[in-house]
Amino acid sequence: MSFHMLTRERIARSPDKPRDTSVPLMLLSLALGAFALGTAEFAAMSLLPSIRAGFGVDAPTAAHAVSLYAIGVVVGAPAIAIGFARMSRRMLLVLSIAIFAIGNIGSALAQSFEALLAFRFLSGLPHGAYLGVASLVAASMVSDEHRARAVSYVFLGLTTSVIFGVGIATALGQMFGWYIGFAIPGAIAVLTAIMILAFVPKDRPDPSASPLAEIKGLKDRGIWLTLATGAIGFAGYFAVFSFTSSILIEITMVEPLWVPALMTVYGIGMSLGTLVFGRLADRNLKMTLTAMLALNVVALGIFAFVASSLTGLVVTMLFIGAFSALGGVLQTRLMEVARNAQTSAAVLNHSAMNFANALGPWLAGLSISLGYGLPSAGLVAAGLSIGGLAIWLYGCWDDAGLLRKDAGVL
Repeated sequence: MSFHMLTRERIARSPDKPRDTSVPLMLLSLALGAFALGTAEFAAMSLLPSIRAGFGVDAPTAAHAVSLYAIGVVVGAPAIAIGFARMSRRMLLVLSIAIFAIGNIGSALAQSFEALLAFRFLSGLPHGAYLGVASLVAASMVSDEHRARAVSYVFLGLTTSVIFGVGIATALGQMFGWYIGFAIPGAIAVLTAIMILAFVPKDRPDPSASPLAEIKGLKDRGIWLTLATGAIGFAGYFAVFSFTSSILIEITMVEPLWVPALMTVYGIGMSLGTLVFGRLADRNLKMTLTAMLALNVVALGIFAFVASSLTGLVVTMLFIGAFSALGGVLQTRLMEVARNAQTSAAVLNHSAMNFANALGPWLAGLSISLGYGLPSAGLVAAGLSIGGLAIWLYGCWDDAGLLRKDAGVL
């Protein structure tokens, strides 16, 4: 039985099945949680100077507040998905966002740097689980031909956090203290939990679900090829994102005051791309993914050659941001190939994204340290996207081979 048949069957058995009018409120609840996650993750990067000054640590040490969150995401995503396989998805969402709220409120109240690091790690643990399960729940509320669009609405909360949430949290954190930057997403997470309980329908755990079943379901190579596509292909986005501020100041010669405003271009592109490519993926998922990866190679390659032009750089940033909507489309692809490991595959997508977040900046930094200059980050990023495209095309070829084999052609 397919994923959507199972989820709709569970909802149909529930006395709290929502009316169509409740679906927008449900999607808003799920997107609000994604908004909180994105705000906490990216605002921490902007607040590092304040954290450094507040605890009297050096810059590399302060950066551990970002690294520990990312490690929490990588570790927590599979651990929560497999460990709580028997829990209903609605309650797993509430549990995940509650842990996130505790982690952020604890970060805001931390009296020592060691306590801050512990709470940052705790905050990261439910990140992947929440986004993965929220995507599954959103997709289960609509017909199959609209599921990519529903998933894109959840990710829209993540992308708009780059435009609004991060800027507001950073500004207030600089004015009143770094802890405000964590208190805000913590408060939003509490509101999200309340809204999920109010608007997301109750569901019953799948009786066949278990940690062992989730682990066994992960044997499908289609899952790992999709995850590898994101881990390598998405690394290109982080390779340029991490060094864009430096390029704007040192190469484009922009006043530092304008850098935060210009960085929102990525967020605008991400939001537009999430909406557009979510709709296109509902029409043809494979073609949409192929086009996104191929066009991203071009955009990232151009980035390296327009670094000295503000207009050229901003236009390129807009397109790179739009193609970074890849994560949401890959989430929908995983729903097709995961079969009996829906939850684990969904949350592992975010572990793959965080692997990309580590790989891209590291390789781009290596190129810069070898003397090739800041703009070379774009060429490194393009190379990573080529790698992601190659993995994806192999996965499509593998799919076609399996279909022919099932039909008795091979």
